[in-house]
Amino acid sequence: MIVEHSQRELPGPGTSARVPATSRGFMDAEPDKAQDGGTPQAGGRLTMADLARLAGVSKITVSRALADSPLVRPELRARVQELARQHGYRLNLSARSLRLQQRNVIAVVLEMDPSPDRPMSDPYPLELLGGICQELTTAGYNVLLTPRQGIESPAVQGADGIILLGQGSHNDAARQLGHAHVPLVVWGAKRPGRSHVVVGSDNRRGGASAAERLLSLGRRRAVFLGDTSHPEIDQRCKGFEAALKAGGGALVAKLPSVFTFAAGSAAVNGLLDRGEAFDGLFAASDLLAMGAVRALLDRGLAVPDAVSVIGYDDIPLAACFTPPLTTIHQDWHAGGVLLARKVRALVEGEETDSAVLPTRLVVRGT
Repeated sequence: MIVEHSQRELPGPGTSARVPATSRGFMDAEPDKAQDGGTPQAGGRLTMADLARLAGVSKITVSRALADSPLVRPELRARVQELARQHGYRLNLSARSLRLQQRNVIAVVLEMDPSPDRPMSDPYPLELLGGICQELTTAGYNVLLTPRQGIESPAVQGADGIILLGQGSHNDAARQLGHAHVPLVVWGAKRPGRSHVVVGSDNRRGGASAAERLLSLGRRRAVFLGDTSHPEIDQRCKGFEAALKAGGGALVAKLPSVFTFAAGSAAVNGLLDRGEAFDGLFAASDLLAMGAVRALLDRGLAVPDAVSVIGYDDIPLAACFTPPLTTIHQDWHAGGVLLARKVRALVEGEETDSAVLPTRLVVRGT
């Protein structure tokens, strides 16, 4: 999928970039027709400096105005753009890309394998993709979307930057892309010894919040559902277990499960068949939690009277589920925007760090 946009917001003064910020993104252009009152250089070429003199502003203001930057007042932005039209000054992204040796393409790689139980139309990854595309297309980048199988393709390897959604089991997807020598930003959890930039929610705090909620309800024997070979899930589990033990509870079972409704149901049925006694359950995703609730109800165990259940993600369906699902909220859209900003910074030669987004407990009916 390629998403195109015709303009790109430019970095402000003093930011690091491959070319000076005052001219970044704009090429001198031949006027369509000579205009009285202009001040073109010899040879008839109108430069950004000429346009700045015509408008009575600085070159950086012209640059921002032509990029539709909100840093320029709307009336001034319109006046500069009108002068540019009158004098035939045009944005030339193709020439700009050649000068910078950039394609203005960011590849977004999905680590997940879409399936009928976990389609791409689910909130993950759709909300993350929405934030990414909103930010990148506004800045003039094209977005290339590919599954993990496309990592080695020329299109991905030739992109200006890569965003990886999901680190993979044991961080293998991130390691594979790390050899591409392309600016890389990952949605997930920071791991020791890994140098790439990571954006993710506070998974450890999210897990601790779930444990604290169960403890406040008097629950002492808890179960965790989730595949801890994924760094994000591992941190959720560790935060949950540490807070549970600190509050006098015990983690009686930890079951690796994929992120589907069916997996949650199967895990709980397996526990009940083995006679495992538990009064609280924390699932690494809302779909897992919903499957667990359905299995408990089908086996005659009331939720939350007999077993309290907490999910993770706060997908829209969680509020509509019966009973409404208590969960840990993470803001995927904000995460997508931040991923895009981080990869832009790396592509444009700036330094940037990993970031952690806050989570919060949403109490409902389970």
